[in-house]
Amino acid sequence: MERFTISLDDQLAAEFDRLIAERGYDNRSEAVRDILRGHLDRLREARDADGPCVANLSYVYNHHERELAERLTQLQHEHHDLTLSTMHAHLDHDPCIESVILKGPARAVRRFAGALAAECGVRHGQLNLVMLEAGQSHAHGDGRRHTHLKPSH
Repeated sequence: MERFTISLDDQLAAEFDRLIAERGYDNRSEAVRDILRGHLDRLREARDADGPCVANLSYVYNHHERELAERLTQLQHEHHDLTLSTMHAHLDHDPCIESVILKGPARAVRRFAGALAAECGVRHGQLNLVMLEAGQSHAHGDGRRHTHLKPSH
């Protein structure tokens, strides 16, 4: 593990310590690592817009909105190559929440998530995207070889 030291003015240090307390970090190092990973992930994503990713798209909608549920399902079927799984829950008589797990090229995942969240009647759409990179490669008993994808560091 490599160590480095940074200096913060008093106001920034106090705000950082509040963030640490709010999020429940044990120490400043954990918080800095987490923030740095997030920033590097966003840079990596910007550089490799077509790279592989996995994502969760969550949104709330009113299932009584005219044909909205059918439109959302149709969009997912049209993008079956990106859609791995969907979870649906009823929040009350009208609002539902769905969470869609996606996997594919980041640009295609973002485009699909944007189209789905833009449907009239969809509220609170939020995409959480994680870039992937090639992991270990191995062969199975039948001789087929493949590489696993893992989250980028």
